[in-house]
Amino acid sequence: MSSIQAIDQTPDISFIDGKTVDDIKNAMVADFEQYMSQAEGTPISLAQSSPHRMILNAAATQLYQAMQYIDRAGKQNLLKYSYGDFLDNVALLKGVQRLPATAATTTIRFTLSAVRDSTTAIPQGTRLSAGNAIYFATDYYGEIPIGSLFVDLPATCTTTGTVGNGFAIGEISTLVDPIAFVANVSNLTVSEGGANRESDDNLAERVYLAPSAYSTAGPERSYIYHAKQYSPVVGDVVATNDNQPGRVHIVFLQTDGTSPGPELIEGLQEYLMNNNIRPLTDLVEVSAPQEVSYSIALTYYINRSDSNQAAAIQNEVQKAVQTYQSWQRAIGRDINPSKLVALVMGAGAKRVEVTAPTYTKVGETAVPSLSGSTVTYGGLEDD
Repeated sequence: MSSIQAIDQTPDISFIDGKTVDDIKNAMVADFEQYMSQAEGTPISLAQSSPHRMILNAAATQLYQAMQYIDRAGKQNLLKYSYGDFLDNVALLKGVQRLPATAATTTIRFTLSAVRDSTTAIPQGTRLSAGNAIYFATDYYGEIPIGSLFVDLPATCTTTGTVGNGFAIGEISTLVDPIAFVANVSNLTVSEGGANRESDDNLAERVYLAPSAYSTAGPERSYIYHAKQYSPVVGDVVATNDNQPGRVHIVFLQTDGTSPGPELIEGLQEYLMNNNIRPLTDLVEVSAPQEVSYSIALTYYINRSDSNQAAAIQNEVQKAVQTYQSWQRAIGRDINPSKLVALVMGAGAKRVEVTAPTYTKVGETAVPSLSGSTVTYGGLEDD
């Protein structure tokens, strides 16, 4: 069971015993009728149009709103319900802080027009782009030595978040701050590592895992906690040792479900190899999960009695397929067409014919990878 599932499956609670606004209205009217009956000595019953009933109903609405604030105040102390700034304060009780947004990184090659007999300086902060409004800047000062034609330097996007991710090799090729004798620039790696401010779900999961981090890494959950601590871009994580004592294998995906590139993998490995995190006896190896390809090919039908909702159902089916794709993209999760059928049926389809995928076992360090999707509406059928 994942950490998020464990949180979600915690029993629901109510600090106001599940009362509704109608419960409050009915109780106030009953109390009023009982009190007045005792005071008058004769039974009193308020008609639906009674001004007194209307006053009580209006007051009950305000009282119920106050009770809702009380209920929320209690729930914000619990990991299952807490969100936003409330969750930040709950996290502090475990020594956990929300991870800030990070910027994408890449490696840039600066190439001269010809070999020179003097050093060519590349200032720190030299900006580059892919010809758009997204800029990368070199992380530190570099030089192209005498007799050399190029130098490779790390660069970071000047804007935090996911906007700097996904620039293909060679796409960042515009030198914004010109340097004499530099003929061209090009990124050698796909830009990656940019992430928005950590989401509530990710933060809640790290709070749940936090007790595992009170000592150095070693247990599975401890390695997962420290991997997620590295960056908000780290999503699904699996830690195994393949029955090899002292050898730890970490595979992970980014929060958007994409596989990490070499620079992000190297960065996480260096972080986990810190002697303040790992036991000295552990050899930590970090990699992207193995990709197991699958495709989607299905035809669905709608009840003729639902014809007036056919367009809406078709939209919901498309959303259901997208939900399945996201659900299926989890490390170690078997490729399961039954889940796809359940989601499409839940979206309103009468029946579903699935030719792909077929049920496929996926290893604990592998991840399903969608190669293509064909979703066909077969039309209306009799109930």
